Amino acid sequence: MPKTSPPTEYEVVTYAEPHPGRTAAILKAHPEVRSLFGRTPATALVVAAILALQLGLAYALRSQPWWVLVLCAFSVGAVVHHTCFVVIHEATHSLVFKGRTANLLVAIAANLLHLIPSAVTFTRFHLVHHRHQGEYELDADLASHLEAKLVGNSVLGKTLWFAFFPLFQSLRMMRFSQTVGFWEPWTITNAVVVFAFDAAVYYFMGPVAFGYLLLSTFFSVGLHPLGGRLIQEHFIVAPPQETYSYYGIANLPALNVGFHNEHHDFSAIPWNNLPKLKALAPEFYDTLVSHRSWTALVLKFIFDPKLNLYSRITRPPAAQRKVLNGGVGRVPDTVASLEERKASVA
Repeated sequence: MPKTSPPTEYEVVTYAEPHPGRTAAILKAHPEVRSLFGRTPATALVVAAILALQLGLAYALRSQPWWVLVLCAFSVGAVVHHTCFVVIHEATHSLVFKGRTANLLVAIAANLLHLIPSAVTFTRFHLVHHRHQGEYELDADLASHLEAKLVGNSVLGKTLWFAFFPLFQSLRMMRFSQTVGFWEPWTITNAVVVFAFDAAVYYFMGPVAFGYLLLSTFFSVGLHPLGGRLIQEHFIVAPPQETYSYYGIANLPALNVGFHNEHHDFSAIPWNNLPKLKALAPEFYDTLVSHRSWTALVLKFIFDPKLNLYSRITRPPAAQRKVLNGGVGRVPDTVASLEERKASVA
């Protein structure tokens, strides 16, 4: 029977997460999927175009009133800053260039406009999320118990969570200090480069231009239609399904990031080939529940008292856990490694 009350704890299951099994089944049914594996170097050009656009807009807005600033940040800045987050995601899986260094440089370049150094840290935690989906001790995509209880079920609490999501996300990192090692030279490099960029923007363009870029970042992953992606990916709206895709028009500026089931099944496929994967294997994806509107998801999460941060599926941890160090910007999964994953969870 469907739940009529909000969850007060994460749902814990003991079966394996669904992606390795579906990956193997798709490879068996459609071996031509292997042709979609690869990299898209042209993704780096997206970063250059967005940098030029946003710096030009920030300079033009340096003397405008606050309401113009907010309007531009919400309508334009949020969209392109969100695209930069997606580019960081692509670089995390080494889907832009072949080498680790080149991908990390793309990720840091895409991180500049966000004003908050996070690209290299994201690469570490996101790869762990793929390997340990739903494990509370390792998956930073899951809110801490304190965060979930603080936000609660109220409209105000969930609205504030959206509005200040970047801050909530940053605070989650503290609970992984003993399990996920993310301090390395690249982390320092990321911070130095981004803070230097911040200082240059503030010095040469002034506080209004700086504020425009900062507002664009907060809107891009917060109280905005784009914030629906935070709910779309793994929040349970049709149990027991735990991962969901989005097939709406916003995938155009978002570089198909809505194809989330497809991405988890084949993290070696770049953004421009994800729709091709769905088209090649419709019998695997058309039967899954999916979303068509991020705006509707934002509103549903805020106003539906049965949905909160505990509306997620989790798994118990392994008996022993090693600190996960290094691995930033590793090469994407090959067919062999994907099949190895399947064997390890069987």
